[in-house]
Amino acid sequence: MIWGLSALTLVCLAVLGEALTFSRPLAHEPPRHTRRRRDSWAIKSNFMACKSPVSPKELKVLDANTYETGFHGDDGFTFSLTWIGDGTGVILVLSTVSAPLESFYEGGSTRLYRSEDYGKSFHDISHAINNSFIKKDFGICAGSGNSQQVILIAELPTTHNPGGVIFTSVDSGVTFKLVQLPFHPAQPISFHDQNQECLLVIGTDSGLWLSQDFGNNWSKIHDGVYSFTWGPGNTLFFSYGPENTVDADKQGELFLRRTRDLGRTFTTISQNIFTFGHIGGFLFTSVMEKQGSPRVIYVSSDQGDNFNKALLPTASSEQFYSLLDGDEDMIFIHVDSPGDNSYFGTIYTSDDRGILYSKSLERHLFGMERKSDFTNVTSLRGVYLTNVLEEDGRITTVITFNKGGEWRPLRKPENVECGKDVKRCNLHIHGEHSHYIGISPMVPLTDSAAVGLIIAHGNVGDSISASKPDVYVSSDGGYNWICTLRGPHYYSILDSGGLLVAVETHKDRPVNVIKFSTDEGQCWKTYNFTTQPFFIAGLASEPGSKTMNISVFGYRPDDDDQPMWVAVTIDFEQLLTRECGDEDYVEWLAHSDNGETSETVGCVLGYKETFRKLKMMSVCRNGRGYVVSRQHTPCPCTREDYMCDYGYYRHENSSECVAQEDLIDKTLENCLKLGELHTTGYRKIPSDKCEGGFSPPRRMDESEKHCGNSSKDSPSSHHHQRTIVISVCVGIVVLAVIVAVAVTARRENYSQRSTAYHFSALQLHEDEPCIAPESGPSSNRVSYQEDSDDELIE
Repeated sequence: MIWGLSALTLVCLAVLGEALTFSRPLAHEPPRHTRRRRDSWAIKSNFMACKSPVSPKELKVLDANTYETGFHGDDGFTFSLTWIGDGTGVILVLSTVSAPLESFYEGGSTRLYRSEDYGKSFHDISHAINNSFIKKDFGICAGSGNSQQVILIAELPTTHNPGGVIFTSVDSGVTFKLVQLPFHPAQPISFHDQNQECLLVIGTDSGLWLSQDFGNNWSKIHDGVYSFTWGPGNTLFFSYGPENTVDADKQGELFLRRTRDLGRTFTTISQNIFTFGHIGGFLFTSVMEKQGSPRVIYVSSDQGDNFNKALLPTASSEQFYSLLDGDEDMIFIHVDSPGDNSYFGTIYTSDDRGILYSKSLERHLFGMERKSDFTNVTSLRGVYLTNVLEEDGRITTVITFNKGGEWRPLRKPENVECGKDVKRCNLHIHGEHSHYIGISPMVPLTDSAAVGLIIAHGNVGDSISASKPDVYVSSDGGYNWICTLRGPHYYSILDSGGLLVAVETHKDRPVNVIKFSTDEGQCWKTYNFTTQPFFIAGLASEPGSKTMNISVFGYRPDDDDQPMWVAVTIDFEQLLTRECGDEDYVEWLAHSDNGETSETVGCVLGYKETFRKLKMMSVCRNGRGYVVSRQHTPCPCTREDYMCDYGYYRHENSSECVAQEDLIDKTLENCLKLGELHTTGYRKIPSDKCEGGFSPPRRMDESEKHCGNSSKDSPSSHHHQRTIVISVCVGIVVLAVIVAVAVTARRENYSQRSTAYHFSALQLHEDEPCIAPESGPSSNRVSYQEDSDDELIE
């Protein structure tokens, strides 16, 4: 996410809400089946997926628990699905046309459907909102957790209406109340994560508007607001521009303000910023210290009381910073390499204050349309995947198991082989770049409840291929992989990893078969879920991988040759009826590779982690109440528990930290009054819990030196107070979507970066608080590419 654009791209779903957007061709587009393409795989191998049809008994059970809905007469171009509450089974589906607003009233339509049985049946409830037109990009906003609160934002021409209209519901969409607003929302409405009565949003007038009675009444907190984010408790940060300024964010003329008393008083904590971001307890600002100078990053770990310059390379107008991931202990940040359209940069990792950074990975791929393949493998602690751009133009995949301390290539799965001329044979994973250009329909998928499990598209060879990818699965967090399905698929994790489902995706032909696996992808059973195949748009399941219901969405030609939306929901709960018992689980030591037995096996970030994991061959149900069980054991410190200190880096395939030549004999600028650093090149990885063992000397000489506090230096940092008889509440909004993303095989395949990209000072590649379907991840925002390699090269 581009932090500078966050005010325009927030998604209106709270922590446990998830939205998916499916698209189909317009009526005037040629049918997809008019031109057939041959399948082309990245490799020629003898790999055969382990597949078998369901037994007659299983077929009977599945047929009885498969439900098909045809949305007859719906001319919507996109279907946006939103889950309401946690475990309620309620889904709202918004069908919208792809046409200018003026044409809505000339024959276009939007419809609202509701299901309360996990998608087994849908009912048209458009009448509940007076058949009003709802915004396509951020029309449905849902409360967090098990909240039954829903807000729909109507689509109205701003030139003819002084204020907007919303529809509010407190019963999961059974009934709605119309509310006239004194402004037009410019983004989704943000819910407080604890007090669902409290709402916050930026209007088209750039005002920051607050409601504390679930949208019935609104008050403007501040004018000229560009973006906002919540800190801990009732802390709110927002950037605003001076009156009568244009493009203040691009000129570095924004102010950063904070309120801690529910909007009654404000403090200006920084000025002359481009953008700001808040992640893992760290507050970041991008600042131009002098007119015409490159941007630098300032960091605060005390919610804006003090800012210190991050020890990172500067970024010119042709470069950018990107916050890739972070928590309370450390940050991953990408710094673009100099030069226009370089498409790569360097990943740095921070200390526990977010100030001192060390080089983690060079030539990190980051290019076209703000896409990065950086992936947090949430199913195992400390694991991240990403891709690098080699000097010869190849794109290759690397993985770290210790939070960026060391990166290595992925192993080749044993059940596939590379070509004869391939010198370095490894597995390479397709990410956001591959999805964007249509090579891969989905990004890697993991879930914290499915320990060690990763599902991803990829290929084996010496680099990522632009040809059709296969599906690969790892059960141990990325150490070892198997090729499990040929060709691209939509896939999903159900029952906390006890059940995997997948459906082939084809651009040229309809599909009627779903595949499911109860052994982490080793073998799959096939089931014909419909007698009338249709073109697949994607899979949809309740967020969190606890459910055993999966919905297949797509479209098929209707009688008048117009595409008709179709949803088929399959309930696997009646197929896997046995609850798992103690005999179905095994103790599994994470990060224990290939059965090694040394004292340090499994030691990552200072301790071992033993999980109670479902046996691969057990066919049973974890159930909605399943909770991951783990035990921790401390480890002695080794070099693996240390990352290279500021001014040092690790050579490839080496654990030694050596000094960076460009920083030798240069004075280290010190922050937070730390003084001069004395180091042998190592510092412990933040959050590492090791004890004793390897302990390289490291000392800071105390000093009163401050390294530039942008807020302290600012005469505008005094308290600016304004009394308002209202309250502001904390809101956390997260979009958890099944995302599909993309990669090119060669550097020259990339299109030009947009101009706005060069102005993005901070970028966060996280679950986005809010994304419009056109610009954000969707199940098939771009069509899957089945063309040959040559057709991918411009």
